[in-house]
Amino acid sequence: QVQLVESGGGLVQAGGSLRLSCAASGSILSISTMAWYRQAPGKQRELIASITSSGSTTYADSVKGRATISRDNAKNTVYLQMNSLKPEDTAVYYCNAGILSRQTAGRVLYWGQGTQVTVSS
Repeated sequence: QVQLVESGGGLVQAGGSLRLSCAASGSILSISTMAWYRQAPGKQRELIASITSSGSTTYADSVKGRATISRDNAKNTVYLQMNSLKPEDTAVYYCNAGILSRQTAGRVLYWGQGTQVTVSS
């Protein structure tokens, strides 16, 4: 059973930093693009950063210059370093990944359970 597990969320003061991790486990053959989304209360889930298997990255304007996405392919893990955090960064942060496993006929998009990030002013 493939699953994604996020960690690293918590309460941080404005201006602080957090590093989120998302580890994929299971009978994984390959992982394509991995991404981070977030969803604030009353708002739609938004894509904030993505990284391809070769390391190409994209960022939403809302986090550009403050966020860095990276991945460790050997560990099937994606990271999100967030700096200069603002109260408006408060949200549940989710990762997803396109994973080809021994249990499915094709690549499937998996989601993590989410990790809460709260930024106090």
